[in-house]
Amino acid sequence: MDEDFGTVVIRDTLRWLERAVIGLNLCPFAKAVHVKGQIHCRVSWAQDDAALLQALEEELLALASADPDLRDTTLLIAPDAFAEFLDFNDFLPRADRLLQRLDLVGTLQIAPFHPQFQFAGTSKDDVTNFTNRSPYPMLHLIREASIDRAVQAFPDAEAIFEVNMATMERLGPAGWAALDVGPSRPATDCGKLGR
Repeated sequence: MDEDFGTVVIRDTLRWLERAVIGLNLCPFAKAVHVKGQIHCRVSWAQDDAALLQALEEELLALASADPDLRDTTLLIAPDAFAEFLDFNDFLPRADRLLQRLDLVGTLQIAPFHPQFQFAGTSKDDVTNFTNRSPYPMLHLIREASIDRAVQAFPDAEAIFEVNMATMERLGPAGWAALDVGPSRPATDCGKLGR
């Protein structure tokens, strides 16, 4: 019997987290919360802005009210939403407005990840874009307090971006491909997996 696709999505996301984010040290703060089991993963089957905003609101409120020792951060994964990065990018201001409406600015942040992520001013195939490429469209919900603690422990936090760019350039596209951090099944298989 095939695995439930939600299980596949979470497994793929955690493989990406372990091999790329932690393995390449793209985020020096990720390992500790992962090892402590403080990362909550939620798969949303939203296919439009309204449904994803509803899931985002639920997860923002849940994270804000959760004990940080039990849930420090949330990965909201939306495999059926925003196949195109530009559509995802256009959605992000709505996510930020929701954060404002919930009065959570200064408490939580939202960081975007997407399989086709592209920084402004880069070409689509620029390897530095891979720092924000995940197997599926995803919103990372982060506590501001956790960021503050991490910055105190890592005084050169502003240098992380530059270090990550250099890491990706050394790794190159072939090195990234060798990490095997994409989706384990094509999106066209999703409907066959009994979700």
